[in-house]
Amino acid sequence: MPDITSPAISDYLLAHSSPSDDLLRELAAETTRAFPDAAGMQISHDEGELLTMLTQLVGATSAVEVGVFTGYSSLCIARGLAPSGTLLACDVSEEWTSIARRYWDRAGVADRIDLRIAPAIETLRALPAQETIDFAFIDADKDGYPAYYAELVTRVRPGGLIVLDNVLRGGRVVDPSATGPGDVAIRAINDQVVADPRVSVVMLPVRDGVTLIRKH
Repeated sequence: MPDITSPAISDYLLAHSSPSDDLLRELAAETTRAFPDAAGMQISHDEGELLTMLTQLVGATSAVEVGVFTGYSSLCIARGLAPSGTLLACDVSEEWTSIARRYWDRAGVADRIDLRIAPAIETLRALPAQETIDFAFIDADKDGYPAYYAELVTRVRPGGLIVLDNVLRGGRVVDPSATGPGDVAIRAINDQVVADPRVSVVMLPVRDGVTLIRKH
């Protein structure tokens, strides 16, 4: 399948987005050194800027992230929170999130982030049933997306936003021969959200595909 973004266009996008600071550059570099085989799970800088802006636009005081990795996206979301805002960050890896914790401390946002090391579905199901979440970002195991969405959409307030990452799967969503569990799950969630009468949806060709879901 063709690349969604050519290298030249990628460079142009980054050059015309607000630049990353030294801390984010250090985090990206350390992640690549520490986990070279997994570093592709880290979001790009332009996507991080998008998360910060979206968090600010909804005036988020309550945010949830499913899938922390080394904390780049968490840091971006936390920076966009309104004063006194908090981020519930869900992951299963102490090793990955040990890096995240250090950078949250250095960024001065550690007091805004509540990290839960446990299967995310258990954390989400234990949340109060009220519609109190302003912003949610899902970027974890792809076959878990439908369940994560089901738990979050009932808890997001009207006007709140859910963001799904990797919704194009490198173009495999339109390749019938791609039948891996992650590909099947992403097709399922893509079909599910666009048919959900509770929300409005726009899918954007940002990096590997980002879907914005606004609750009515």
